[in-house]
Amino acid sequence: MKKADVQARIDEVKMDYIRIQGDLDKLEANGGNVTMLEKTLSRYEEELAELRKQLDQAAE
Repeated sequence: MKKADVQARIDEVKMDYIRIQGDLDKLEANGGNVTMLEKTLSRYEEELAELRKQLDQAAE
């Protein structure tokens, strides 16, 4: 994957993360079950960590 491709994917994941975090905050404020959203956020965090490693190793 090229550096620009990796950066684009990082940006996508960040936007999804922010959206899910907002949903989680609303659900939590209303007393809803947030377990699934927390797991989703955890997966996004892992994906971001992997993408950042790829970005460090990517060729221009």
